[in-house]
Amino acid sequence: MRPFLLLQLRPETDASDGEYRAFLDKGGMVPEQVHRICLDREFLPKDLRLADYAGVIVGGGPGCVSDAPGDKHPVEARIEAEILSLMPQITEDDVPFLGCCYGIGILGHHLGADVSKQRYGEPVGPVACRITADGSRDPLLGDLPDRFDAFVGHKEALQALPEGCVHLLASDPCPFQMIRYGQNVYATQFHPEADAGVFEERIRIYRHKGYFDPAEADDLIAMCHAGNVTVPVEILRRFVARYG
Repeated sequence: MRPFLLLQLRPETDASDGEYRAFLDKGGMVPEQVHRICLDREFLPKDLRLADYAGVIVGGGPGCVSDAPGDKHPVEARIEAEILSLMPQITEDDVPFLGCCYGIGILGHHLGADVSKQRYGEPVGPVACRITADGSRDPLLGDLPDRFDAFVGHKEALQALPEGCVHLLASDPCPFQMIRYGQNVYATQFHPEADAGVFEERIRIYRHKGYFDPAEADDLIAMCHAGNVTVPVEILRRFVARYG
């Protein structure tokens, strides 16, 4: 059985470890099914072969691909460059890929789309998503409810659908919540690995990172637990089941 390659970008160890546990738990995987690389403190192996993996999963993180090069921390710039170095093969060979939050910016940037903070940023919390007509025919979304809530929190977003992509999920604040390139390359603006407990943990970790007023943290946590965010994890499970 080939493992999934999980690329993580969170420099905070507690956030990275929590995200890793969430991908295992919500994806129905055990550690042996995942090759985890924490890019903030590791480099991609020089002998990395994507053919050795069932697919590639990119987690979220505080970085933004739309930031000016001079505004990026050197580690953040290296992480971005390393992930982007894989994207030509992923898109050309249609390698199974699931980019979550940061990953949709990576895919869009690679495809030449406008990724910026001009519009469509979303505050931390649940947002109502709706499946498009194309989304209803996608194997990861078919038979799911037409509308469901998902957890978001991001500063940048796609400003238009990248050329060659299929629009799968939308929301009123941010039109491009999920897209597909080819048949197997997916990206979500929301976090498919997150439930209320996962987001509570991240709110506590990132309360001073500029995503929200730190004084609002307790209210945000209460809002997350009051919501009904259950469908997105099924998308992750389907990705794992389809390609694992």
